[in-house]
Amino acid sequence: MKSIQSKDLDINQKKILIRLDLNVPLDGKNIVDTNRIDKIIPTLKYLLKSNAKIIIVSHIGRPKGKFVSDLSLKPVCVELVKKLNQDIKFVEYGIDKLEVDKLFNSKTNIIMLENIRFFKEEENDDINFAKSLASLADIYVNEAFSCSHRKHASVHSITNFIPSYSGIQLETEVNSLKKIILNIKRPISCIIGGSKISTKISVIKNLINKLDNIIFVGGMANSVLKFKNYEIGKSIYEKNSNDIISEIFNLSKKSSCKIFFPLDVSTAKNKDEKSTIKDLRDMCSDDIILDIGPETINLIKNIINNSSTILWNGPAGYFENPEFSKGSREIANQIVSRKKESKIYCVSGGGDTVAVLNNFGLAKDFDFVSTAGGAFLEFLEGKELPGIKALNL
Repeated sequence: MKSIQSKDLDINQKKILIRLDLNVPLDGKNIVDTNRIDKIIPTLKYLLKSNAKIIIVSHIGRPKGKFVSDLSLKPVCVELVKKLNQDIKFVEYGIDKLEVDKLFNSKTNIIMLENIRFFKEEENDDINFAKSLASLADIYVNEAFSCSHRKHASVHSITNFIPSYSGIQLETEVNSLKKIILNIKRPISCIIGGSKISTKISVIKNLINKLDNIIFVGGMANSVLKFKNYEIGKSIYEKNSNDIISEIFNLSKKSSCKIFFPLDVSTAKNKDEKSTIKDLRDMCSDDIILDIGPETINLIKNIINNSSTILWNGPAGYFENPEFSKGSREIANQIVSRKKESKIYCVSGGGDTVAVLNNFGLAKDFDFVSTAGGAFLEFLEGKELPGIKALNL
């Protein structure tokens, strides 16, 4: 994998198309957590110091090939201008009309394209779209490890048409995860959340033989509870997931991996109400599960205390409201406590999990915090990520 920092690479006055993952959480037009922006600032500063001309390609959310105003990258562009103290030209139209040489000038060395996922060709890994993107620049840089598990045009096919290099942060993530794979010690426990179990089924299936414990939390746990015939009220869950969950439990029986899910929950009628702790048997049809309860917290703490390695991907609840942040906070504090006693090796991945740790000021206490979610798990699983493989060609 060739690095953008290679000594024999001259990027002076070269046009650099850089794929970033700026998929930050938004509350309207306000950025809730800037971690993904902060992580790529050193790379952008390096390119600017080297007198490169930068074309930023990124995305927010899943607009499915259509323009969605709430998923515009404009707020991110505004934040980047502040952090870099640089003028950035934001381009709202398609790449077919783009004449980059006319947009760069003595004051503007950075161009930022609108959400690349507004174009259906991106997620289709369209060859012609990738070729058009490549034609905008002299060099391509992948600085989006968290997108590198996807075969998308700006991550995968683009490398067929332009000299391609890894970014500083991507290289750091790959090297750090390689060390984790080499140094990992058992027992290994994986705390896994998120809303859809189907998006992580292949990862769970392939990791199950390597793990000692899987602990389901968040929306994913609701699907498990539904499968187990518990009342979950109006809580989010994934429909038609019973076959997937059944397969996971059957696989766990064939391995030494134990599966855990909530014993009690923190509920409310809506996200803005006060928390009410309930046993699963006491759930009502209009309740919403928004966090794990104290009995479940104690269960997870006990598992952490008896583990040598913790992988954490996904918060335990709706942490944005302090009423429902206790589960995530208690998990984080217990992991850090064991880490400070040199009893555990702890790794976290995924945007929401990183936001949780930053919110509690605990990210610095983990052995490694990855901005990636799915890519983080797939790499640990041993899969070859399309975006990483493309850089090795």
